[in-house]
Amino acid sequence: MKPSHDVLKASNFFAVPEKPSEFFVLLMRVGLLVFFLASISLALYSAFVSKSPLRFALPNRPRTAPLSPDQNDTGAPTNISHVLFGIGASLNTWRDRSRYSQQWWDPGSTRGYAWLDGEPDKKGTGPLPYRVSSDWTRFRFSSSQSAVRIARIVSESFKLGSHNVRWFVMGDDDTVFFADNLISVLASYDHTGMYYIGGNSESVEQDVMHTYDMAFGGGGFAISYPLAARLVNLLDGCLDRYYTFYGSDQKIWACLSEIGVPLTLHRGFHQLDIRGDPYGILAAHPLAPLVSLHHLDYLNPMFPEMNQIDSVKTLMRAYRVDPRRILQQCFCHDKKWKWSISIAWGYTLQIYPSIVAAKDLQTPLQTFKTWRSWSNGPFTFNTRPVNPDPCQQPLVYFMDRVEEVGESGSLTSYEMFLNKEGMKCITEEYKQAMEVRRVVVSSMKMDYDYWKKAPVRQCCEIMDHGSVKNGTMRIRIRKCRPWESITVS
Repeated sequence: MKPSHDVLKASNFFAVPEKPSEFFVLLMRVGLLVFFLASISLALYSAFVSKSPLRFALPNRPRTAPLSPDQNDTGAPTNISHVLFGIGASLNTWRDRSRYSQQWWDPGSTRGYAWLDGEPDKKGTGPLPYRVSSDWTRFRFSSSQSAVRIARIVSESFKLGSHNVRWFVMGDDDTVFFADNLISVLASYDHTGMYYIGGNSESVEQDVMHTYDMAFGGGGFAISYPLAARLVNLLDGCLDRYYTFYGSDQKIWACLSEIGVPLTLHRGFHQLDIRGDPYGILAAHPLAPLVSLHHLDYLNPMFPEMNQIDSVKTLMRAYRVDPRRILQQCFCHDKKWKWSISIAWGYTLQIYPSIVAAKDLQTPLQTFKTWRSWSNGPFTFNTRPVNPDPCQQPLVYFMDRVEEVGESGSLTSYEMFLNKEGMKCITEEYKQAMEVRRVVVSSMKMDYDYWKKAPVRQCCEIMDHGSVKNGTMRIRIRKCRPWESITVS
């Protein structure tokens, strides 16, 4: 007995149907199924494997920060070769202001360019290489067209494609950078992240007019490579959106705000938006490495009986001996004579013929006024007034000599500067202090990694039990002992 057709269908799926028409229908169904499965496989391959432009697109979210050309050794410590400087300058100002750049620029190690608005004469730009800015006149502006050109230095520097760049550092042609300290600051940040580092203005009126969240360009600021890569893509359109802003630094800040990157404040960048004598700020420098100084042409020279350039040269002499210690403040109290002594290393020393608390010694004397209105404040930090009583004013000494002692030490010498007001004091305490005509300070050089640790002010002590020999006093700066504090007892 032959099995029925239904039994054959149930027992053997692949059995050939008895009627040819049913066979061809089955082939068509199988073919369609194979084609459908093949189409799905091809689509999935194109989406996730193939490099064909016809593919499913995921959101534009890079997994790692972009690196500059040849920047493969991301674990190596940041050094001066990883920084590209962009100095904003013009033909009208460069001849005079380039004197400042020449004080800190090292042709053998420093990388970057002065960006000019035209070709200079045969004298060129001294040790600094230069570039002429590309056409910036096509951009909108309201009051300062040069601000557009200077703002685009970041973009033009990036497009040069320089190798192994981690940081773009912007400054003006009258900005004095302290490159070793700048590197110490930048090395403490992850250069593969998006960072915008700098300082704001010292005068509140300037910060209110512009913004507290902006790095003022004269003091200089640093932008990491990944952030610069993002900024370049939107900068030109952004400049037109913020054409009413006056300064290039404010334009850059507004564009970075669109990316969502805030300013990382560092107290070593100094715009010096002040008028008068910068002595008070420099003599009580914050506990941070000195990175930059600006506006020196608008201020009294840092050292008496010198011009601005010679003052910078003098400060640089001390800086090159011990870069991390420059302007760092420390205090001594002499119990025998009840004196208070403040040292801003490499710059100045003060002797108070009385006991003054550390909280007051670290507060800058207000020897300056605000930038715009020439008023007595407010500032973005506390100040203390210069006492009109000459007997309450300190005796002031300025550094006149610095030398290395071996490979790890230094000697600095500070000579008295005779203040006419101070000469009017006739108290016995003041007369006794005036017998000190010179102070010699010894110290060990600060460790290379000093600023990577929690900042702590160092201590000092008067040698020879507070004796003065031939008008000279000797002081030693040293690390504070574990149980020691700068205490008035």
